[in-house]
Amino acid sequence: MEELFGQFSLGLFILQTVLFIGLIFLLKKFAWKPILDAVNEREDGIKNALLSAENAKKEMQNLQADNQRILQEARLERDTMLKEAREMKEKMIADSKNEAQAQGLKMIEQAKATIESEKNAAVAELKAQVSNLSLEIAEKLLKDELSNKESQVKLVEKMLGDAKLN
Repeated sequence: MEELFGQFSLGLFILQTVLFIGLIFLLKKFAWKPILDAVNEREDGIKNALLSAENAKKEMQNLQADNQRILQEARLERDTMLKEAREMKEKMIADSKNEAQAQGLKMIEQAKATIESEKNAAVAELKAQVSNLSLEIAEKLLKDELSNKESQVKLVEKMLGDAKLN
């Protein structure tokens, strides 16, 4: 074993140990704190970055959920608007049909009234013409009847006979 430690010197070992402990002390005093601070800062930075990434991920999920909700609301609103437009169109068509029917019935009633008034006027005119014609015929007959004396006497006697019977 001495061959392994053949050049071993206790003084050198102690000096190296003291130097090593001094180096550790100096590192601890001057370098250890900045190194630990740098490591801690890096660790904090990594934690903050992970937290920020997690927050960004959550925010992205919230935005996606909001986008889905807004898209769903837009679809519902579109469907509602289309339904209202269809209902309005159907109502307008029904109103137009009803108005057209009412106008048609009104026109038919007006036509009937016009036809009736024209018919009444024609009947009245026909009656007037018939009565005028009847009067003209009666006048001509009476002139012919009353033109001779003998016919006049017969007519008067006949009328007197008719009047007595009534």
